[in-house]
Amino acid sequence: MAQSFGQTEINWDKLDKTRFYVVGAGLFTGVSVALYPISVVKTRLQVAAKDAVERSVFSVVKGLLKRDGVPGLYRGFGTVITGAIPARIIFLSTLETTKVAAFRMLEPFRLSETTKAAIANGVAGMTSSIFAQSVFVPIDVVSQKLMVQGYSGHAQYSGGFDVARKVLRSDGIRGLYRGFGLSVMTYSPSSAVWWASYGSSQRVIWRFLDHDTEYDEHTPSLQKIMLVQATGGIIAGASSSCITTPLDTIKTRLQVMGHENRISIKQVAKDLMNEDGWKGFYRGFGPRFFSMSAWGTSMILTYEYLTNIGIIVQLKLWYNE
Repeated sequence: MAQSFGQTEINWDKLDKTRFYVVGAGLFTGVSVALYPISVVKTRLQVAAKDAVERSVFSVVKGLLKRDGVPGLYRGFGTVITGAIPARIIFLSTLETTKVAAFRMLEPFRLSETTKAAIANGVAGMTSSIFAQSVFVPIDVVSQKLMVQGYSGHAQYSGGFDVARKVLRSDGIRGLYRGFGLSVMTYSPSSAVWWASYGSSQRVIWRFLDHDTEYDEHTPSLQKIMLVQATGGIIAGASSSCITTPLDTIKTRLQVMGHENRISIKQVAKDLMNEDGWKGFYRGFGPRFFSMSAWGTSMILTYEYLTNIGIIVQLKLWYNE
């Protein structure tokens, strides 16, 4: 029996785990290399003091290139890429298994495909983000300190191990999890919004392309599938960055502060208001908007590439039944 395209989510038990993890690790690493400098620029803009000279994207990039050359745009990259592999495995494994479970739980409610996709993807995105924060937060603390070292009065470090050693010596293990609660509050809603927007926007686009009928006799080409997914990734990245940038700005400021400068979330928010008004909460919004949209598009194309062959095979099997 033919199935609607909205029901062609590849099941976790049919996913090629070797390709998903091994090939995926290489592809995601390539995406990280391409987009990492944007994260460095965004982080520097978010922590800039009121009297800092470099307070625009152009001035930050120019300053980094002048002092350190291209390596300056990759400060903290070694730490990120080392910790990102286990974090990504946790995230994607939880995402896929939770998404499948959520779709099954929603089946009795007779919801539309768009609504089911938004809820299932949103729940899966939030759940996977919460689990992954156990690895992501220490990576964030160390890498962000490396990103801003020497900038706007921040301390200098000799590398990731030096950062971890000094943080542990001054604050203990809690120091590596500074901003954990705020990270969960930032990334969980961000991930939920991202995946909910991505899942629902795909259904809307497929409906517009007449691929959302109950009995769809035409198998979409791989090129068309990836184009729709790329568009969904852009929409999801834009939605998520607009909603969660203020929390990300506060979180970043908390995580890069030294032991002697520990202050509360309330004080960070108050300082941002005093320095720039409400727009202070959107420092680095441009780079973050571009990064989340570009990363989302690249990531989802990579992510779906690892699953789409299975989807195409599954579709053809269904259509031939």
